[in-house]
Amino acid sequence: MTSESSLYQRRRALSDMEFEGIPWLGLLLPAERQRAVAELVVSQAVPGDHICRAGRPVTYWFGVVDGLLKMSSDNAQGETMTFTGLPPGGWFGEGTALKREPYRYNVLALRRSLVAGLPVATFDWLLDHSIGFNRFVMRQLNERLAQFIAAREIDRLSNPDLRVARNLAALFNPALFPGVGQVLRITQQELAYLVGLSRQRVNEALRTLERHGVIRVEYGGLRVLDLPRLRSAIFVD
Repeated sequence: MTSESSLYQRRRALSDMEFEGIPWLGLLLPAERQRAVAELVVSQAVPGDHICRAGRPVTYWFGVVDGLLKMSSDNAQGETMTFTGLPPGGWFGEGTALKREPYRYNVLALRRSLVAGLPVATFDWLLDHSIGFNRFVMRQLNERLAQFIAAREIDRLSNPDLRVARNLAALFNPALFPGVGQVLRITQQELAYLVGLSRQRVNEALRTLERHGVIRVEYGGLRVLDLPRLRSAIFVD
């Protein structure tokens, strides 16, 4: 049994509190919201579960209610390139859903994560009927484009402190990940998976960022103190 089929079998309706964590529901008119609420499902993913797998057909538009996912791709040599982390509030796969093409990337859970799904038929219906939903998806696509352009720049960076700073700044993007707020619940090992560095080197970089007053390491996560400086990382030698 694949992790995708197991996730599908564990699906259930959302609770009222879980609905409150979906950023685009508030943009819908009453009839649009009623249809979306009726079709949304949620499933509990465990570490290593695949939410999406390269080559598989798209069935849902997904969002992270709680937890942390990783979007990546494997090349012919078996090497993994990580595109981004997906913290709470992040919805992803709208480009694939629009084109109805197979996934070109993998998305898997780094920890126990609550993942919501909207069937692609309902996604299409909302695009046809909801101005608010269209605006949300257009903003997502625009922010995602900027995110991946930045990711290509990060791949070329040789300074580990700068890599960690720029990757962290991407995870604090309020448009893509409104559920994060000022505190990102992430371990140093999870951040190492996303950045492509050792946990020890990530720890050194976090100490540097904390010393410069842009983040504060807290129990179970990181608090951003100065997002503009974290994005620019002009303090890194």
